[in-house]
Amino acid sequence: MSTRKRSDIWMHFVGVNQAQARCQYCKNLISVHGGSTSNMRRHLKTKHPTALLADTQQTTTGTAEAAATTSATASTSTDSGVASTSTQLATATTTAPQAARKRPKQTTMGGFINRPIQPLQQSKVDQALVKMIATDFQPFTIVEDRGFRAYTAALDPSYVLPSRGTISKRMLPNLFEKVRAELQEQIRTAPAVCLTTDCWTSNTTTSYMSVTCHYITDFKLRSNLLDCFVVAESHTSQNLAQELSRVAKEWGIQDKIAACVTDNASNIVKAVNDILKWNHVRCFAHLLNLTVRSSVHQTEIQALILKVKSIAEYVRRSTVASAKLREMQLQMGQVQLRMKQDVATRWNSTYFMMQRAIEIKEPLVSTMALLNPLLPALTPEEWDITKEVCDILKPFEEVTVEMSSERFVTGSKAILMARGLQRIVAHRQRNPSTHEPVKGMVNFLAADLEKRFGQIERVRVLAEATLLDPRFKKHAFVIERNAEETVSRVVGAATHAATPTLPSTEEEEEEEGGTTVNPPSEPVPQFWADFEERVTTLRPGVQNPSTGAMLEIKGFLAEPLIPRKADPLEWWRVRALVYQNICTVMKTRLCIVATSVPSERVFSKTGQIITDRRNRLSPSKVRELVFLNANL
Repeated sequence: MSTRKRSDIWMHFVGVNQAQARCQYCKNLISVHGGSTSNMRRHLKTKHPTALLADTQQTTTGTAEAAATTSATASTSTDSGVASTSTQLATATTTAPQAARKRPKQTTMGGFINRPIQPLQQSKVDQALVKMIATDFQPFTIVEDRGFRAYTAALDPSYVLPSRGTISKRMLPNLFEKVRAELQEQIRTAPAVCLTTDCWTSNTTTSYMSVTCHYITDFKLRSNLLDCFVVAESHTSQNLAQELSRVAKEWGIQDKIAACVTDNASNIVKAVNDILKWNHVRCFAHLLNLTVRSSVHQTEIQALILKVKSIAEYVRRSTVASAKLREMQLQMGQVQLRMKQDVATRWNSTYFMMQRAIEIKEPLVSTMALLNPLLPALTPEEWDITKEVCDILKPFEEVTVEMSSERFVTGSKAILMARGLQRIVAHRQRNPSTHEPVKGMVNFLAADLEKRFGQIERVRVLAEATLLDPRFKKHAFVIERNAEETVSRVVGAATHAATPTLPSTEEEEEEEGGTTVNPPSEPVPQFWADFEERVTTLRPGVQNPSTGAMLEIKGFLAEPLIPRKADPLEWWRVRALVYQNICTVMKTRLCIVATSVPSERVFSKTGQIITDRRNRLSPSKVRELVFLNANL
């Protein structure tokens, strides 16, 4: 390469050899074979356009300075007429920089040019847009809304919004497959999983089935939606079993399912128990719902609920009644609260309705007296009964909330919660109410709780989860025999986990295409045989797996209980090396949830996606949107 570099392009490059030059901005090597500068200039124009603009600005400034110098020289010559040319040049050279420093900079072209967004940044923003649509239940047409387009342009004028067709047909499926693959890899490492499932019919009369997965990784309880799909066939136990089996095979968890939690519908119970042969756990919340709804359906209690419901409907429908109720609440110095209305499928909505009526009793009674609607009014005795019914139902509502969590261990609480409710009802039986309807309700609750939860300590997976929870252990059991049987099962499972898997005959004979010969063990003399048999299990490293498991469970049960609000998984994380075999069993039990509420929550979100505005969404798009909404 010639050593003479007269082109101004060399201000931005450094020669490496005769054939290459290095860009001073991005350090890329550019070919300059034959002394040509075209490649360097093309690189600047495509990769660093602002560098060329800076050169243009310097050239413009230099021209202006030269003009100022010429003007100053001419003025000096005209006024004095005797100054020499050298003096004029010296004066111009001295004054030109001062004039340049005082003159404001001219606006460059870079201030008017929007640099195009880089492809990587465009891809990141596109992915964030799809995540927003899935997470916030936004329609695909949001990219066509005038306000949203203006807002996006204000944030970044160079960003080009994709069309709704691109989002629906390409970007959404791509993100779905990406998140699904990541979750499959994560779930593959889980030692065991617990499934929940439920079915639902949308407002477009399309039947959906959801399957959620719960597992422990890094001593944290995690929950994910595996699938939410259309069930076109009738909901027979055989069809439901086929769908559950398909989902399990797709995710590679068919051999890891510790339990499957469902409601009490006979078809799904038969599918899980009889066809799939999985451990089936009845939804704790659904059992409570059946118990409470049956208790409040007694004649006297039901008549009282209908009265409260008619008042609630009247106040909520009538604008005059609503305004008058707010006025009375202000006059009495109370917080303005609205009446609540119950839902037929939720017993706790009935409880909330009655509880709200008790809270605003005084302004509500005054409002009804002033408006005098043609509605049956509650007598003082009925108000007392309403309050007692709310007091009885309050523990059931609190237990339902406690057991419906997805972030915390719940399966180990089922026995304690059931026994706690039974004790509360038994206490009310020993201290009966003065009102016969309340007495009848309490007696019905006691009988139904015994019917549905009397044998809960015999549910193996729940009993083992309770025993392995360092907050409860054996103290959660009422019947000592059930606790001892649970300990025996846990010891057996820990022994199985500690027993090494023996290699097959083929693996012993062949390894990587070669033949290996196991060295023969040294024969034990007969006079040492008796002693060796008695002390073999006492030597380190040769302990019987069953003995090791028993020692671990004894040590575990001897440790003090941790606080009720402490995290049992954190306790196990610290002691995982101390109780290795029992910890392995724990991961297959504490992942079990007590209710199928996670699957029901999926349908609550699905109802927000399939609206009147979006009732033409295809089932495949609903599946992708629901999956991303639950797992992002």
